[in-house]
Amino acid sequence: MKVKKQKRHRRAVRFFTACFGFREPFKVLCDGTFVYHLLANQITPADTALANTLGATVKIFTTRCVLAELKSLGESYSESFNAACNLITARCDHDKRRSAVACITEVIGENNSEHFFVATQDAELRKKMQEIPGVPVIYALRNSLFLERPSGLQHQFAKAAEEERSHMTKLEYKMLKKKKKVAIEEAADASDANESDVDHMLDTQVVKANIKRDRTNVKDQVRFKRNKAKGPNPLSCKKKKTNGKKRTDGNTNASSEKESKIVDNTTRNGSRKCKRSRKSKNVTEATV
Repeated sequence: MKVKKQKRHRRAVRFFTACFGFREPFKVLCDGTFVYHLLANQITPADTALANTLGATVKIFTTRCVLAELKSLGESYSESFNAACNLITARCDHDKRRSAVACITEVIGENNSEHFFVATQDAELRKKMQEIPGVPVIYALRNSLFLERPSGLQHQFAKAAEEERSHMTKLEYKMLKKKKKVAIEEAADASDANESDVDHMLDTQVVKANIKRDRTNVKDQVRFKRNKAKGPNPLSCKKKKTNGKKRTDGNTNASSEKESKIVDNTTRNGSRKCKRSRKSKNVTEATV
């Protein structure tokens, strides 16, 4: 049974978080009957018990009218009054004390803008809260806490809200029209620019084709060659002597002259020596 109860509570919490924007930590608005039941059945601490049922952290609230009502009930509810004083007080802006049912309904309002979970044991208040969309109700049975399933009215309201979200508002429709106009104008400008570019390209291609045709016509015509003056036959011309060759020739001539001189000198010297030697021999023979 505990597993089924937890699944049911998770589904209800997901419904309210997805369709009505409830966020952690969840705010729970308690009346005097709920506080009294928690103390009588020893469901303490209250924040941990509520956190286990909702599956998230919790902040517990009450109103000044609820505190005044508990105080007026006497000593039998003094313990619950002291426990309620430790809770966070929500603003109710009532100068005169009102009943807890009227005060909580005014605090919740038509749309429950503060996203309160209402915790009560009062059957009348539970029925009123089920008629208001986006108000989850918590109640207790003996030692356990329960979260009521979303009513049929709350499901219908959630579906209608989803349909409204899917449809566009007037402002969104106007903005979409403006964007379409701007997109059409930009597309028209781009197409004009592309057409002008294409025309320019076609014109250039036509001009190039005409130029090519003119050239082909000129080539087809007969051309007479003129006799130009020609240079001398390169085979009949002498080769030009470069400076390097001249220098080399001069060097070779000088070296050859030197070699011839050296040869003459050597021959002369040799002949002279021979003559001297012969003279000396003749002189020796004569003396003998």
